[in-house]
Amino acid sequence: MTVTVIDARSAAQQVEDAEHQRLPHRLYTLIFPLDKTRVLLGMKKRGFGSNKFNGFGGKVEPNESIEQGAIRELREESGLCAQSVDKCGLLFFYFEDDPVVMEVHVFVTREYVGDVQETEEMRPQWFDIHDMPFKQMWADDPRWWPYLLKGQNFAGQFWFKADQVTITHEKLRAL
Repeated sequence: MTVTVIDARSAAQQVEDAEHQRLPHRLYTLIFPLDKTRVLLGMKKRGFGSNKFNGFGGKVEPNESIEQGAIRELREESGLCAQSVDKCGLLFFYFEDDPVVMEVHVFVTREYVGDVQETEEMRPQWFDIHDMPFKQMWADDPRWWPYLLKGQNFAGQFWFKADQVTITHEKLRAL
């Protein structure tokens, strides 16, 4: 897999227009453990995105790199410890009536150790990579998942209504 390195501080300038670059951004990670035919997703049990399957991730802490944040979140939410990560995507989410942009750095890992376990926040479950539970996931996921499967780096912007379900506008491209 080819990895395009984008410095987090310059990511917005690479993808967003000047208007959106000026908005406050919060850094998040999203990581997907893969084996040859399956992906581990977690059913979010509480908080933002509850009752949806997703990869594992969350906010990047002040004194950690984005990669360290992805590894930490995976361990905290699934019990797995990534031995290496590959950055594959960069997503920006804009929610109606919310001035803070979610800047999400997407990773995959094929090298991990540990036992999958349910946590207070997530209930992990393996799925076939070609039979994803998209009806129980975020509306943007089926749009960029094919890029991830092909090993193609991608960047996307998604504008959601306040209901956090309806996408009103999107831009998505391979890098």
